[in-house]
Amino acid sequence: METIYLAGGCFWGVQKYFDQFEGVRETEVGYANGPEAAPSYQDVCAGSGHAETVRILYDPEKISLSRLLGYYFLVIDPLSVNRQGNDRGVQYRTGIYYTEESQLKDVQAAVRAQEEKLGAKLKVEVQRMRNFYSAEAYHQKYLEKNPGGYCHIPSAFFSLNKQE
Repeated sequence: METIYLAGGCFWGVQKYFDQFEGVRETEVGYANGPEAAPSYQDVCAGSGHAETVRILYDPEKISLSRLLGYYFLVIDPLSVNRQGNDRGVQYRTGIYYTEESQLKDVQAAVRAQEEKLGAKLKVEVQRMRNFYSAEAYHQKYLEKNPGGYCHIPSAFFSLNKQE
């Protein structure tokens, strides 16, 4: 198993989106790559510097990091700074936070491919994971518990795996 952390705006939809793919074993929402103090949701909303992020534990024998990143780029605006959909603020920035140096090559290749496709430099952070703090329980699998909850990802993307 390997772990990658992806920040793509509000973490509710990003978690629901990645839960659908075979090979994704577990997801958890939380706050990443901010100061070294565990924040609350209120701290994050007040500008603590953490990004709303999803921890993705995946089986590379069933789904590659390259494929996960391809899916990631389908549901974010990689040219936007601190904004996805109607959500604005530093906590909604996009980021790919790797855990192993061996992942960096795939991350850089995916970013380069998107830059070539779009003809612009992406605004997606690429950094080693420095810290991750689990979000409060009510945020975990939020859209499963609250199917009508707001999400910047169109609902059709939540059944993408069934369309392949």
